[in-house]
Amino acid sequence: MSKKNALLRSAVFAALLVLFLFVSGAQAVASDAVDADALMRQANNVMVTGDLEGAVKIYLQIPAPGPEGDEGQFASSRMQAARLEFAVKDYPAALSIVDELLAVYPENIEAKQFRDSVEEAMMPQWKRLMQDTIKFVPHLLKGSLMTLLLVVFTMIISPIGGLFVALGRISNFKPVSRLCWFIIWLFRGTPLLLQLFFIYYGLPAIGITLKPIPAALIGLGLNYSAYLAEIIRSGILSIDHGQMEAAEAMGMSYWQAMRRVIIPQTYRVILPPVGNEFIALIKDTALVSTIAMVELMRTADQLFNASFNITVLGLAAVIYLMFTTVFTFAFERLEDKVGAYEKR
Repeated sequence: MSKKNALLRSAVFAALLVLFLFVSGAQAVASDAVDADALMRQANNVMVTGDLEGAVKIYLQIPAPGPEGDEGQFASSRMQAARLEFAVKDYPAALSIVDELLAVYPENIEAKQFRDSVEEAMMPQWKRLMQDTIKFVPHLLKGSLMTLLLVVFTMIISPIGGLFVALGRISNFKPVSRLCWFIIWLFRGTPLLLQLFFIYYGLPAIGITLKPIPAALIGLGLNYSAYLAEIIRSGILSIDHGQMEAAEAMGMSYWQAMRRVIIPQTYRVILPPVGNEFIALIKDTALVSTIAMVELMRTADQLFNASFNITVLGLAAVIYLMFTTVFTFAFERLEDKVGAYEKR
């Protein structure tokens, strides 16, 4: 009987010992969790005061999770500490902290992305610029092809339209002259952006719906035809009236005299202002991005909104400068060729 009692006492003592150890372990885990929460609150309060270094030290006091895991305090504390080091541009310290987190949680997506950002920030400026250039230039060049299409089309159409409007403007037939005056007055007196909006968004109200490319081509063509009409008209009027009289005395009709005598003499006069208009055209094509045209400016804007990388805007500016430089030199050579006889 005494032996049974001894065994019973031993069993009860063992059960009590296990229960005591379990309760002690649970209290220790709860204490650690409370301590981690308290450290997080303390670090947040210190960070609010502006003591970033002190906040980092407190964040780093939160221990790594034990066998039972944690409630996220460790990951949160390390990410917050790494962000603070990144904010003060201590990139090696930020990298060390995020590596500590990845050693415990290798698949943490936020930590991986943050580590990539730190490595990018640590990259030399020239290397980062080269990397951004390789990344963005192909997309910008694709958009610049549309810009070139708009420029070339407008350069072909607007001089023709401007010539007819200019001839109509100086015509003795009043209805035609007044109509051409109205066209010039309308398209020179309103913003190009408003004209593009009206063609793309306004015309559908009266049953005319255009896609972005035709709308942009029509808007640019009409606007620059009006400007070139005035340039061409002033060039024609700058030619002495005796030239027309001499041509008519030789038996030429009005249109023959214009085509063979008057208009060829205006080239030298109108080339500089026409060249300026076409250089302005290269920049004005950026306005068509407002009607959903994906050209150089819209491509740059989309890339910038996606990456918030100012380099893409600089690269777009370089491409615009290249375009304007090429056109500037081309028109200067053309001016030299047309006015070559004056330099003899």
